[in-house]
Amino acid sequence: MVGSCRSCDSCADHLENYCPKMILTYGSMNFDGTMMYRGYSDIMVADEHFIVRIPDNPPLDGCAPLLCAGITTYSPLRYFGLDKPGMHVGVVGLGGLGHVAVKFAKALGVKVTVISTSPKKKAKALERLHADSFLVSTDANEMQVTSCFHDFEWLPCL
Repeated sequence: MVGSCRSCDSCADHLENYCPKMILTYGSMNFDGTMMYRGYSDIMVADEHFIVRIPDNPPLDGCAPLLCAGITTYSPLRYFGLDKPGMHVGVVGLGGLGHVAVKFAKALGVKVTVISTSPKKKAKALERLHADSFLVSTDANEMQVTSCFHDFEWLPCL
């Protein structure tokens, strides 16, 4: 998104993505009445409030996932207060979103349990992403263990 009214209740609560007048990068009407086609542009103009500066040195293909999957997972971690060391978060699904969710949660000092239908993802979750534990959701015995977690929050990333 590249703009919002900045005056409604959603904007005042920093939830501009719920603004009834939000302006998306493509297919939205700009405040001046022109149609937005920025998704296919070489350059674009946007309200600086919605701009993320990317330093010159990292490769852009490494930054791109943070702009979509990154905000999709970071935002709920922060919004729901799941960003404090010592908390325990369950990340359901270890695809693109789940991968980023685990990385953010671990960087925030949160204990992470990955829950997946695929036992093949266990090594990646524990060894590469440094999740604290892994559960196979189709294994009834493993899922029974979750009933013992009273401080367990869920972040579905299917």
